[in-house]
Amino acid sequence: MQKKYWMIMLALVMAVLSACGGEEGKVEESEVPQAIEVQLEVPETVEVNGKIAMKAVVTQGSEKVADADKVEFEVWEEGAKEESSMIEAKNNNDGTYEAETTFDRDGVFTVQVHVTARGLHTMPKKSVTVGTGAAHDEAIQEEKELHEHEHGESETGFSMHFMEPDGVEAEKETILTAHLQNEGAPLEKAQVRYEIWNNSNTEKHTWADAEETSPGEYTAAYTFTEAGAFTVKVHVENDEGLHEHEEHQVDVK
Repeated sequence: MQKKYWMIMLALVMAVLSACGGEEGKVEESEVPQAIEVQLEVPETVEVNGKIAMKAVVTQGSEKVADADKVEFEVWEEGAKEESSMIEAKNNNDGTYEAETTFDRDGVFTVQVHVTARGLHTMPKKSVTVGTGAAHDEAIQEEKELHEHEHGESETGFSMHFMEPDGVEAEKETILTAHLQNEGAPLEKAQVRYEIWNNSNTEKHTWADAEETSPGEYTAAYTFTEAGAFTVKVHVENDEGLHEHEEHQVDVK
């Protein structure tokens, strides 16, 4: 009788453990978010001083995403990304986000939209030819080719978006975040480091290693020890020979 009792108890325990395992599997599956999709709409050509509308249509599956945390359009002339400008988009509350810009000279420009929504980030881009595109001269082409030679990646293949932190204060922890893409997809398993220095003391550099917290998103916690204007240089490498870096300015109060 006692043996039969223990056999029944063992069977019940195994049944409970099996049910718990199934529940855990279901929870893990439900935690994987569905990717957000962004359709960027800009004209392929525009006249000099002509105003263009930039539009991003954001969806997640069949759902229109009207609650994006942040949507910005970044615009730069080809070969001069370090001089790009950021334009905040207007939320139309229907899954679309819009902004306008003008171009004051001939050239080939890139428009890239940065969308952060529901814990995910994506940043598609397109080219716009302004006027005759004549500004895309030999000097710009040489600069672009030099960039590709030094870093082993074309400008159209690799994208970086550093999330400039707001309200940074000395002696308080700040989260540094960069989103990376390559060939239109999140760049995963990269080695990312933040190099940081005070602009008034360029001899002293400190480093912070980043962790990949989600596909293509790399974060590091860092505490600025004093107020001032700092440079944050993002270094990106991977096992396939990629080597990219960008510098950004951060004001610390």
